[in-house]
Amino acid sequence: MLSAREVALAVTKALDEKKGIDIKLLKIDKVSSLADYFLICTGTVNTHVKTLCDYAEYTMEQLGEPMLGREGHRGNSWELLDFGSVVVHVFTDEARRFYDLERLWADAELVDLSDIVMPE
Repeated sequence: MLSAREVALAVTKALDEKKGIDIKLLKIDKVSSLADYFLICTGTVNTHVKTLCDYAEYTMEQLGEPMLGREGHRGNSWELLDFGSVVVHVFTDEARRFYDLERLWADAELVDLSDIVMPE
């Protein structure tokens, strides 16, 4: 079984491999009991959002980490993947700006992903 950090980093790599945009990992364990991490990512269009989520789910299944739930919103403009300790949010650009989770969770610690995510 992977640690919360290992799950977060594995999903980050999966999203990066499928060209996820502006990937941010927020460590929220000190400000919320919802999860240890929120992972936020943008897809170019609704089908890209779905592709990112499908690949993240597949990757975690291969690592033996089952997903607890998956929710879609408004025609794939936002999907949420729940891995328990890690909650993944994949948005279209418009939906990400609208919900602005980075602002809502501004008290969370931003995890440095520079050694994982390729520069855009």
